[in-house]
This record gives sequence, structure tokens and C-alpha cells, in this order.
Amino acid sequence: MRIIIDGMGGDNAPAEIVKGCIEAAKEITHEIWIVGREEAINEELKKYKYNKEQIRVIHAPDVIENTDSPVKAVRSKKESSMVIGLNLIKSGSGDVFISAGNTGALMAGGLFILGRIPGIDRPALTSPYPIMGKGMSLLVDAGANSECKPNNLLEFGIMGSIYMEKVFDMDRPRVGLANIGAEETKGTTVVKAAHQLLKKSNLNFVGNVEAREVPYGVCDVIVCDGFVGNTILKLTEGFALNILSFVKKKFTEGLKSKIGAALLLDKMKELKGAFDYSNYGGAPILGVKGPVIKIHGSSNANAVKHGILKAIPFAEGKVVQIIEEAVLALEEVESGE
Repeated sequence: MRIIIDGMGGDNAPAEIVKGCIEAAKEITHEIWIVGREEAINEELKKYKYNKEQIRVIHAPDVIENTDSPVKAVRSKKESSMVIGLNLIKSGSGDVFISAGNTGALMAGGLFILGRIPGIDRPALTSPYPIMGKGMSLLVDAGANSECKPNNLLEFGIMGSIYMEKVFDMDRPRVGLANIGAEETKGTTVVKAAHQLLKKSNLNFVGNVEAREVPYGVCDVIVCDGFVGNTILKLTEGFALNILSFVKKKFTEGLKSKIGAALLLDKMKELKGAFDYSNYGGAPILGVKGPVIKIHGSSNANAVKHGILKAIPFAEGKVVQIIEEAVLALEEVESGE
């Protein structure tokens, strides 16, 4: 397998990208191709000992910045690390593409360069949602589609379920529809219609789930439109950071608190780790005709490493192909064939 990674994407590129690739390479035998400005990436690689047969640099002179217009950047910056990386997937030279760069550009590039899976109306941006003490759930959609039709939400459920089965080895992932109440009659017209579609599907649909239930791991795949999904993510992130800051402040107020903090240091690290996105790998963009993974823009080497490790079962599990087959089967059922 050949893993392609955007060496210039994100706030900490190329230093943390390269370091993450080095750390991942120690645990796998697959090739890693880093795409970006050759001189800058090689300068970082000089800091480490590594198998030069395993890690290769592909020169890309241009970079898509976070401030760039996504569609315009993909169309005009043909020599950027992101566009060249996606084209390597399209040509079959690579098996999976990872980037910490401009999210909108990565979505646009996935659509323009790779195309969408036939039958999928709208590809979705996903996000791992940490469940304290229970691993994670997958949030679909995390912000790509602010307005959806009922069939879009059904597609999100199907794609998310397949991803969790193949990448996280879950048997029959529980799929929940984010709503303002558990009753089928609650929610907007779109959400109520989506509920009926999900209920009739072959998914392990557990019904509507309220936002307050999500952090408890009530389901493995959280289905919602991008507006709701992004709001859930941002609220959770802000709340988690505030709680951690508050706890840290309380444990450093006075001598007794500091002694208590020292005794509970390991548990405090576990608590911080439970909220750390870098331990869960990246967020797949589902619905495009190729494995594409978005990692956080501020990703450190640990996040890059885990993004690479989770990319392997994504590609090896043929998630894109299985989604294609699932959508085809769904269309046949709907048409009565």
C-alpha cells in the first residue's frame, strides 16, 4: 500500500507532518509519500533516521492556504501539494490521501478530481467524537452540508456505518439521528422523513438521539446535517476545554490542591487523553471515489501518526467500494428490481 500525505497542509507543516510520518513508519511496512516543497521537507527528514525506501518526497511547489477560496484554489493551484496528492489517488499511484490543509479545498478537490460515488447525492465530512471511557462515535455530517434532504441523511447513515464496521471493526454499529426529542414525531419535516427512511433501512438504527445523550455513547454513528453536526462539535470542544482549564485551575490553588494534583497526575492525563482528538485518527470524507482523510489543521505528530494508522484499514477494507455496492443495492430495492 502507498499512503499519500499532504506535507504542506496545516498549521504545523511540514515539521509535524514529517515527524508523524517517521513515527508511523516505525509501526508499518507500507510506503509513505510526502507531497510538498521538496527542499523544506528534506530539511525536516534530515533530523531523523528512517528507511529511505519507505518514505519518499514528491515535489509540489505550490500550497493551498487556509485563506484561499476552496474552489478557486483547487482550479488554479494545479501544482499544490493537495491537488497533486489527490491526482496521485486518481491515477492509482496512491491508495489513500491524508491532509491537514484547507477543509473546503479538500472537499472541493475530492469532488472535482476524484468525483462522487454514483448514487451519493452529497459527500459528507465526518469527525470522530470522543466518548469518555468508551472510545469514539462517528459524526456525519460535521459541516460540509448545512442543508440536507431526507435521502442525504440516509446516505450519511449508510456510509458512516460501513466506515465504523471496516475501520473500527464494529459489528452492526448503532446509528442514531440527532433530533430535539426521541419521539418519531419530533423535529423538522426533513428530519421526520429521514427517520422513516432510516427505520426502513437495514441499518442498526436506534432512533432519534438528543444532543445530551451523544457524549454518553448512545450510538456509534451520529447522523445529522452539517449545521447541527458542526454546532455539536464546536460546543463539545469548547465545553471540554473549559472543564479541563477549570479543573487545572482548581488543582493549582494552594499547597493542598497541588499535593492532590500530584497524586492524581496519571488520572488527569487520562482525562485529557479522553478529549484528545489526536488519538482517534482523522476524519474520512465519505462519498467521493477515493479514500480521503482530513486531519485537524493544528495536528501534531501524534495526530498525523494516528491519521496514517487509521487510513490503512480505510483503504484495505475497501470502504469506498463497499459504499458503492451498498448504494447500488439501495437503488435496486427502491426501484423494485
